[in-house]
Amino acid sequence: MTLEPEHADRQRGELADALRRLRRAAGLTGASLATRTGMSQAKVSKIENNRIRPSVVDVERILTALEVSTTGEDGARLLELARVANSDYQGFRTALQRGLGELQRDLSAIESAASTVRFFLPCMITGLLQTPEYARQTLTHPLVNRGAEWQSALARRLERQQILYRPGKQFVFVLTEAALRWPLCPPAVMALQMDRIASLSELAGVDIRIVPAHPAVPSGPLNGFTLYDDRLVTVEVFTGELALRDPKDISYSREIFDFFHEHALSGEKCRSFLGELAREFRSRAQADIP
Repeated sequence: MTLEPEHADRQRGELADALRRLRRAAGLTGASLATRTGMSQAKVSKIENNRIRPSVVDVERILTALEVSTTGEDGARLLELARVANSDYQGFRTALQRGLGELQRDLSAIESAASTVRFFLPCMITGLLQTPEYARQTLTHPLVNRGAEWQSALARRLERQQILYRPGKQFVFVLTEAALRWPLCPPAVMALQMDRIASLSELAGVDIRIVPAHPAVPSGPLNGFTLYDDRLVTVEVFTGELALRDPKDISYSREIFDFFHEHALSGEKCRSFLGELAREFRSRAQADIP
């Protein structure tokens, strides 16, 4: 499919019409579909009337709610239309217009739909592992916030963390030492953050591993990403988020993840490392060192 603007506009209209027809054929109201997808009724209405561009994830959630196979002819065609509509990329400005809280709701829906979620985190600690203080800092910093309302986003991010305790789910986190050491918050807060990660590593469905700076790993971590089962990879950058669904991209991302996973500390060695970092941060806090 072409990505020329005029053609993409026509395809967005076709996508909106098709989703509306499928919902009506299923005998559902807009409100019923909204409940099934976890979206607001207003968002469903705007998608069906081509007033907003649905993401690939939005369309997948709608198709799942309507019991339309995403691998069948109709489902695959609509997902392809969604890919063209968004070029598999959501800009940060668009995300802010939707609201930080809405972004947290989207993440919750994606995480709930996946059996296994793998996080490669070379730079920062991800939301599911964050303490309230660390999370607040990530949401209120001017580079991220840009004047957006953040209180509801913070509440929803903390609510999302309950999924870590859900039976049958598996979460695998690979963090670099650099991600843990980055002083996003004061030392006392960072010490509590280390304690939090160590505590979560004890959960049955959580595997947390740390790639130490020494001994050196024979490859550099260029960027972070998240793998949802074997169907989706998301890559977050300063200007937005890229969604990759090509099997080749997913396979290569899994290969990268497995490489760093194998070079990481796990179990008691991981918790011992986190304990050492916590003590280091507390020493800095007592000495009033930033």
